[in-house]
Amino acid sequence: MSERTPDFDLAVIGSGGGAFAAAIRATNLGKRVLMIERSTVGGTCVNTGCVPSKALLAAAEARHVALDTSGRFPGISTSAGEVDMAGLIGGKRSLVETMRSDKYVDLIADYGWELRQGNAVFAGPPDDPVLEITGKDGARESVRAAHYLVATGSAPWAPPIEGLQDADYLTSTTAMELEEVPDSLLVIGGGYVALEQAQLFARLGSRVTMLVRSRLASAEEPEASRALMSVFADEGIRVVRRATVSSVRTDPATGEIVATAAVSGGHEEFRADRLLVAMGRRPVTEGLNLDTVGVKTGDRGEILVQDTLASTNPRIWAAGDVTGHREFVYVAASHGSLVVENAFNSAGREVDYRHLPRVTFTSPALAAVGMTDKEANEAGIRCECRVLPLEYVPRALVNKDTRGFIKIVADADTGRIVGITAVAKDAGDLAAAGVYILEAGMTVAQVANLWSPYLTMAEGIKIAAQSFTTDVSKLSCCAS
Repeated sequence: MSERTPDFDLAVIGSGGGAFAAAIRATNLGKRVLMIERSTVGGTCVNTGCVPSKALLAAAEARHVALDTSGRFPGISTSAGEVDMAGLIGGKRSLVETMRSDKYVDLIADYGWELRQGNAVFAGPPDDPVLEITGKDGARESVRAAHYLVATGSAPWAPPIEGLQDADYLTSTTAMELEEVPDSLLVIGGGYVALEQAQLFARLGSRVTMLVRSRLASAEEPEASRALMSVFADEGIRVVRRATVSSVRTDPATGEIVATAAVSGGHEEFRADRLLVAMGRRPVTEGLNLDTVGVKTGDRGEILVQDTLASTNPRIWAAGDVTGHREFVYVAASHGSLVVENAFNSAGREVDYRHLPRVTFTSPALAAVGMTDKEANEAGIRCECRVLPLEYVPRALVNKDTRGFIKIVADADTGRIVGITAVAKDAGDLAAAGVYILEAGMTVAQVANLWSPYLTMAEGIKIAAQSFTTDVSKLSCCAS
C-alpha cells in the first residue's frame, strides 16, 4: 500500500443494505468511514425494491380478500371498490420516505460517518487507487482510503428484443409509480419479480398475461411451479409457457403494446395496454473505471470476487448485487459486515450460501432453503423426498386455504434433511425454521419427534417429516 496517509480507512460507493452494514461495522471498530451516493440514500431495497413492492402486495392482498366471493368464511361478507392507484402509490411513497429516514439517513448522523452526494470513479494505478468524486454542485475532490467497498447494487435489465426500446415498457421500478391501474398488462418473465408483479396487478384489477420461457420459478422445485400455475389460473392470470418474445411494437390505431412470441413451434401475438419486462437485473458497474485499478468484471458487469469478497485488487472489495451473487438485501448486509471483518481484522471469513433462504412474496408465498430434489441428485446425494399437501396441515384447514405443499428432501443414507420447499401462507417463516434445521444437520426422524406448536404453519414441517414413515392421513389433528 502507498506510504501516503489515507484520508479514510474505508470509502464506500453506494448507500444500500450492504453499504450501511459495512459502514456501521467499520464505525463500531473506530474506523473513519466515507460513503458516496450519487442518487437517493438507501439503495434498492427501501426505495424501489423490497419495501415498496411488499407494501403494494399487502394492499393488493387486502383487496383480493375483500373481493373473495367463494364463501370461504360463512357469515362474513365483504366488498371492495375500484383502486385509487394514485392514493395507493402516495401511501407507498410515504412509507418509503419514513423508512429511508429512520433506517438510513438518520443512522448516518447517529454513527457519525461522512456522506458525499455525488459521483465516484476510480483513478490512479492499481497499487495506489483513489476516488475522484464529483459533487452534485460540480465540485471535485480526490479521496484516498485504506480500503474501498463497491456496493452499487443492480438495476432492471431488458433483453435485446426488436422494438423494445421504443415501446415505453415498464420495469419493476417504474411499475410501482403508475398513477392508474392498466386495464391489461403483459409480463415478460417467470422469476420472482415477474411472479410478484403479475399477481399484484391482477389483484388490483388488470387482466394479466405472462410470457415465460420455461416455467414459473424455474430454479425451484417443479411442484412449486405447478402450485403457482394453479393459483394464478384461479385468479385469472394467463401463463403462456415456452414463449420467447422476438419483437415488440405499438399499434398506432389502438395504442396497445403488441408482443410477437414463438410459442409451441409457431408465432403468436399478444396485446395489452402496458408491458412489464421482468427478466432479471444486472450489476451497476458502468462508469466506475474499474479497469484502471485492476478490478476484473464478468460478462454481466459483475465484480469478480473471491469467497472473501475481495476483488482482483486486494484493497477493493465488493458487496451485494454488484457481485452477481444472490439478489437479497440480507445477502448484501451479510456481505458488508464480512468485508469489514476481513479488511480490518484479517478474519478470512468466506460467504456460505448452503443454507440461504429464498422467498417469493406471492400469495400463497413460495419459499425454500437448501437443495432442491434435482440439486441433491446432481450433488451425488441419494435422496428421498416427501411432498405434503397442505390439506394435511391443520393451520391451512383453519385458514380455509390449502393451496400449496411442503416438500422435504433428505439424504436417504443418513436421513439428514438437505432441503425444504413450501408454497403456503407464511412460507417464508417455514424457510426461516428450515435454516436452523439444515444448519444443525437434523434428520427426518429428529424433526418428526420434536415439539411443534399446534395450529401453526411451521407444524407442517413436522408433519412432512412424519410422512416419511407414517400415513399422515390417518393421524388425529393434534397427534404427535
